[in-house]
Amino acid sequence: MSEISYNQRDKEERAMIMTMKLAEKPFRAIKEGRKTIEMRLYDEKRKHLSAGDIIEFINLDNKEEVVQTKVLAIHIYSSFAELYTNFSKKEMGYGDDEVADPKDMEKYFPLEKQQKYGAVVGIEIELLK
Repeated sequence: MSEISYNQRDKEERAMIMTMKLAEKPFRAIKEGRKTIEMRLYDEKRKHLSAGDIIEFINLDNKEEVVQTKVLAIHIYSSFAELYTNFSKKEMGYGDDEVADPKDMEKYFPLEKQQKYGAVVGIEIELLK
């Protein structure tokens, strides 16, 4: 499981640093600056995120490669189908020759889990260098 930790910069401002694991393809798309929307279930962990927080993505294939991103906005939807209608396929990490299909998310988040949480989230991010 990933851990949530807080980095206290001063008494008024707190930025959370969250770690998330990603498969090779979406990891590369974020690392190359092509993917700016990360799609997840709106579960207990994601409910803690807000604009300004930092997400460290770990490449699941080698477990050593890490990229840092800053959360720009959190977009909550009732389903991946609804989320997909609000962003371009490029923003979600699809290539020009690929079809963006919300059913692709079932590979990572089975329908039972989608129904359990009742909402999904598009995390708008920017790559930190």
